[in-house]
Order: sequence, then structure tokens, then C-alpha cells
Amino acid sequence: MPDADATHSANSLARRDLTRIYAAAVSAVAPAYLVRRALAGEPEGGGPIGAAISETSRIRMIAAGKAAPAMAAALAERLEHKIAEGLVISPASVGPQAQAGAAPVYHPALQVLPAAHPLPDASSERAAAAALEIASRAAAGELLLVALSGGASALLAAPAPPVTLQDKITINAALLRSGASIRELNIVRRHLSAIKGGGLLRAGAGARVLSLILSDVVDNDLATIGSGPTAADPTTYSGAIGVLKRRGLWGRAPETIRDRLERGVAGEIPETVKSGDPLLASVSNFVIGDNRLAVNAAAEAAAAAGYAVERGRELGGEADEAGRTLGARLAAISAARVCVVAGGEPVVTVRGPGKGGRAQQAALAMAFELERSARGRRVAALFAGTDGIDGPTDAAGAFVTSKTIERAREAGFDPASSLARNDAYPLFAALGDLLITGPTGTNVSDIFIGLVNY
Repeated sequence: MPDADATHSANSLARRDLTRIYAAAVSAVAPAYLVRRALAGEPEGGGPIGAAISETSRIRMIAAGKAAPAMAAALAERLEHKIAEGLVISPASVGPQAQAGAAPVYHPALQVLPAAHPLPDASSERAAAAALEIASRAAAGELLLVALSGGASALLAAPAPPVTLQDKITINAALLRSGASIRELNIVRRHLSAIKGGGLLRAGAGARVLSLILSDVVDNDLATIGSGPTAADPTTYSGAIGVLKRRGLWGRAPETIRDRLERGVAGEIPETVKSGDPLLASVSNFVIGDNRLAVNAAAEAAAAAGYAVERGRELGGEADEAGRTLGARLAAISAARVCVVAGGEPVVTVRGPGKGGRAQQAALAMAFELERSARGRRVAALFAGTDGIDGPTDAAGAFVTSKTIERAREAGFDPASSLARNDAYPLFAALGDLLITGPTGTNVSDIFIGLVNY
């Protein structure tokens, strides 16, 4: 039987390494750093960013998303004398003072508007109306500068008639419960909105538009990040109907939503902005940070800590399956001191009333696989969101080892029931295995770090 003190020491070492590697990943996508880098033209193909800034003397700015305060602070620091007016729109819990290491937004021309996330409310509608108003005031010769990050879809809610805000809340909540992917969610959102799918471009017709984007989408699809307020939308009203039907929601959707989508299919309502639209000639969209940067930084930190690094496949699909698959991969590794890193965003089809998020769900599913196939081995892992917020919880994610399920049972939990009811949070909280960082101020989806023979 392993010595209890030795086991505790090994687990502490693993948690230390997992936490440090996660911190390195988050630091690599710190919004202020990425904005300063972008303004210096450092990203590949980023030369036009500096040119667009230097060619204008007057900027109207809209920063929206979980990283908005930090992005806005960095922009205000560098562009202070050019900013005529602007908005900083972020979740109330991710305000300037809530972010680790982020400076508050200090600029007399910037208005800070908290809004709701992950479900929009009246504050989201007010924020979207204010953003459209600023865009509409951008004149020829001015620059409309948009700083966009994950979470902007919910923060900017501009229901298109006859859809109401409550209708959008109803369908968004139903889609989230159904396990719809972020792409499916945004196909529907874009076709129910006056600001998404290029709607912000239409409001700002005539002005030059520059978007600096922190991507929470693994393939950096511009139409998906924040539902593409300054990008072309390749999807259609028909596609939005298809999502609702696949998820079993079409017959239960509010009548106003069915009416708008059906009228759109019939050609009675204009489509979202499409490729080739003359409006797109005035916009430049630049992704300045993404999940790849975070995963690369995690890999570098793991190598510096003495681990041989393996890259896992993109985290996607159901969280349960993602957790089991990665657990099996860790169990199959026989080499000494290996770290597996991966990034992405799995989904959870909500089947129970429990408390948790996709990272905690994937972690608990992995724990079952580790108990089955890696019992007694030194294997530990962390699933966590780079934004520090996993679902509607205060945790970024959770740690697991091959002993997690055994420990949970000893603590009086039924882990299988917890998994089935999407109730991982109480279990991990009782074990002291939650990662709680507070909002990080950035958002590039999720990261997985697994250690073998640590």
C-alpha cells in the first residue's frame, strides 16, 4: 500500500504543476498584452492595424466581451487623445476591478456599461442600443474601433422585430439546455438580431471599421466570435430553422421567432451581411489572440517543468465523451513524466438540475475512466476555462486523479449520480478539488492539462 504522506506529497506536486501551467496559458492571452502587441503591428499580418490607427485623428470605440475592460484600458492608454467617445461592455462580475492584474478603465470619453451573461437581459438590450448609436455617429474619415471578445453575444442584445428580448432569452436558454454548440447558438442569434451578423457594420456605414478580436472559438470563425457584429455571415434563416428543429425546439419556439425566420426564408426580410457586400470593403477584422496561443504557452511551461509534451486533439463534442477520451489517453501513456495539453470547448447537454460547468463535467467523466484504467498510477489532470468561470459557478474548473471517484464515495457522494445530474460542483467542492481563480479578464475557451508520472 502506498505511503499516505508520499501520496499527498505527490498530489501536491501535481497540483502545483497543473496550476502553474494553467497560469502560463492564461498569461499568454492577457488582453492588455495582446492589444499592445497588436498596436505595435507584431502579429502576423498586423501591419494594417497601425496604419488604420495612424491615418485617423478621431476614434469612436466599442469594447464588448469578458475581456472588454482590459482591452479598453490598453487602447485608452495608447490612443488617449484620439478617442472621441466609447463604450466598455462586460459582464457585471468581470468589471475592471474584478480582473486579476487589469488596470481600471480611465478615460473621460469612455462609458462603462455592465450587461448580463450568459443570458441577456434588459441591460444587454441597453448596451446594444448604445453600441448601435455610437456606430451610427461614426462619420467618413473617422475610425470605428471595435474590441471584441467572448461573451459579447449575450452582452449585446438587439432583438429584431417582431422578436422581443424575452423571446430571445427563452430561445437562448432552451438552446443552452439542449447542448447546442456555440456555432448553433450563433446561427440562431444572428438571425434574430439587429447587431449581430454584420449588423454593427450596417449601423456604421460610411466609417472605417477596425476590429481587434480575442477569439473564444477554436477555428477563429469571425461569424461566430461574438456572433460576428462586424463580419460576414455565411449562414441563413433556413439554417437557423434547421438548428431549432435538430434540437427539438422549433415547435416550442416563441411565435415571433418562428414568424421572423419563416419570413426571412421567404425573402421578406433582408439577410445578414454576406460575403461580397460593399460594406465589407470598409472593415478590417484581426484576431489578436486565441486558444492556440494559450495551448502553446501551456506546452512551453510544461516543457520548462521537465515534462515531455504531447498535444491532444481539440476539445469538442459532449463533455462526458471528451473527458473519457482524454482519460483513456493518459492511461495509455507508459513513458515517464509526460504532459498532455489540449484546448477547445466541449458542450453539455443538460439532463439534470445540478450545479457545474462543462470543465467540471468533463473532469468528472475523466475521473471514472482514470479509476477504471489508471488505478494506482500517478496521473492527474485539470480541465478549466481560461476566463476563470466554468458555467454558472465561481470555479474555473476542477482537478482529478485516479483516486477522485474513490475519495468522492468515501465522502458520501454517488459520483455516477452527480455526473448524470450535471452536479459536479458540490462533489469537487467537498473534495477541495475546484480551481478557483476569479475572473481572469480573458476568454479563449477551455484548456486541458494532464500529467502522467509527475
